[in-house]
Amino acid sequence: MPMFVSRDRHCAGHPASAPLAALLAVTAFLTYACASAAVELPEPRRLVILSGERLAPDKERMEEVDAWLREQMDSIELDPSFMIYTNAQEGPVYPWERLELNRQGDTAHISAQAVPGVFGPFTLYAHFHLMKAQNRLDEWLPEAVGGTDFEIEKAILSRVADSWLYQRSIFDASPYGILDELTFANENGFLDEFILIARPDAFVEARREWLAENPEGRDAYLAWFRNAFERDPPGLRGG
Repeated sequence: MPMFVSRDRHCAGHPASAPLAALLAVTAFLTYACASAAVELPEPRRLVILSGERLAPDKERMEEVDAWLREQMDSIELDPSFMIYTNAQEGPVYPWERLELNRQGDTAHISAQAVPGVFGPFTLYAHFHLMKAQNRLDEWLPEAVGGTDFEIEKAILSRVADSWLYQRSIFDASPYGILDELTFANENGFLDEFILIARPDAFVEARREWLAENPEGRDAYLAWFRNAFERDPPGLRGG
């Protein structure tokens, strides 16, 4: 299955930062990206998770994702102004939990579980935050320019969710709980709730405003999430 990639100086980092398996996985998507520029995408397949919750991506939309995703991954591969190191770890983490940027805003370290397909969306997340640090979001996420920190984060995670929807529906990527949660929340109109409940200390003012404007929103989100994933959402699991 094709994977997201960039050169090891950007995505995989130094071999000491990522195991050989991750480096090989990174190389696979580069072969696809170079070879498939003129290839028509197949019809997206429907996504179904264990609870029976379904998504039916539209082909035209996936073609749009394919276009910006290929362009962005080319930039990650070729742009010498930054470096992204991906680090493999045993357990699952959300993208924001293990992202570190240096003070200069030209180097990012991000950790993800060493599962096929997962490094790509996490690399995109790191790249968007590097572009924010370099005041270059207008190149990749113009709709977020001038937004609050929460609005920018929401726009970034929406793009990450789209990239995972693309992998799952076009290239039959295996289900992965962390990214499936994000994608299904985004597709069902619960991305605000997903972020604000998972990260109550990160966007305090946005959370306060959301709770005031949507007094029943939290309960509706909890009911949907528990029905879809048969567990509590991030931020309400304890520990």
